[in-house]
Amino acid sequence: MNELDKFDLAILHELQTDARLTNAELAQRVGLSAAPCWRRVRALEEAGYIKGYHAEIDRRRIGLGVLAFVRLDADRNTGGLTLAMEEAIRQIPEVVSCHYISGTGTFELQVVARDLDSFSQFARDVLLNLPNVKDMHTSFSLGEVKASSALPLSHLAPEPAGRAARPATKGR
Repeated sequence: MNELDKFDLAILHELQTDARLTNAELAQRVGLSAAPCWRRVRALEEAGYIKGYHAEIDRRRIGLGVLAFVRLDADRNTGGLTLAMEEAIRQIPEVVSCHYISGTGTFELQVVARDLDSFSQFARDVLLNLPNVKDMHTSFSLGEVKASSALPLSHLAPEPAGRAARPATKGR
């Protein structure tokens, strides 16, 4: 599966919106019959376009009212020390996202906690004791403007006929 066509893109879009759709509902929404739709979903899974299906849980409803963005600076950025730090971070359930970043810092984490007191205790007991941590900088979310795991897909759609890129003209 090298190229995605309009049906594949429609399937990805619909499943990002609602992964609980039955195959019959999905097929109807994308304009296919059930069997070809099912084969396409399986092909998208096997090719790695679809990595899994997950329930989106409201963190506040389960008592995790604090979302912190934590930048960890490594003492030394060497292969073995960085790998040990990565593995330790992967084992912490409160860390819901971690990125190796450019610029200032080494890792940017998203951390959830019940409240500020529990975050403070967690930071002192866990984060500051990770291997190779030199410094920690924290910012707290004051409110979500947008939180979505859906990825944009429009860049994958083929250009409509007659809308090929035109060369830029000078002086207009």
